Amino acid sequence: MKEKDQVLDVWGELACFTRPEMKVERFSYPVITPSAARGIYDAIYCKPNRDATQAQFRWQITRIEVLKEPSYIALRRNEVKAKTSVANVKQWMSGKKEIEPLRADEERTQRQTMALKNVRYRLHARVHAWPGMEDRLQSFEAQFRRRAAHGKCIYQPYFGCREFPAYFELVEPDAAPVQPVGWDQDIGLMLYDVFDLSQPGTSASEPHISLFEARVQAGVLDVPDYASESVLKVSGGESGC
Repeated sequence: MKEKDQVLDVWGELACFTRPEMKVERFSYPVITPSAARGIYDAIYCKPNRDATQAQFRWQITRIEVLKEPSYIALRRNEVKAKTSVANVKQWMSGKKEIEPLRADEERTQRQTMALKNVRYRLHARVHAWPGMEDRLQSFEAQFRRRAAHGKCIYQPYFGCREFPAYFELVEPDAAPVQPVGWDQDIGLMLYDVFDLSQPGTSASEPHISLFEARVQAGVLDVPDYASESVLKVSGGESGC
């Protein structure tokens, strides 16, 4: 059974897709990453699970069309350096430990951010059903389209940072095509994803970084399949194809 192309128009006032080599200050890629695009689809429809054996499908981003040429804006943002652990909260609730809240004046830091402003993309993705779930492909696609058409989401999608909300609209198959901007750029190595997409996982899975050579031609970024040799996988500090 062939997967169908699921298309979204997404836009927002601000976005930041941080380049991993920028360790001190945040500097955004000029275009949304496949990882951030996958996050938008997940926010609309996914099947979260605590057990990897219960996983049903994942999203595979295939194409990103840039509908507005990138434009940067410099921001200074307050960020926290630590967060309260779930284990501590449970101990506070049970009275086993004295409450020790985080002090904002001690854990706060200011960071310079080079973000994007007034972004708009057309995203293309397909449902990748895990083994044993292939017969439910049409059901997954129908549920996604129904939710996206009515603007429903599990949580508010965002562009890189949660304070940069992303708005979305389902693009129907018979919709008039929209021409991407005439923009070309060789971005170089771009973050593909932060999890191992070759197998089912959970929200507690260990990070597994992958990268790929990103080139935007005539406003279009073609995203290779995760299993492709052009996607570099980084595991345990070593990289390979």
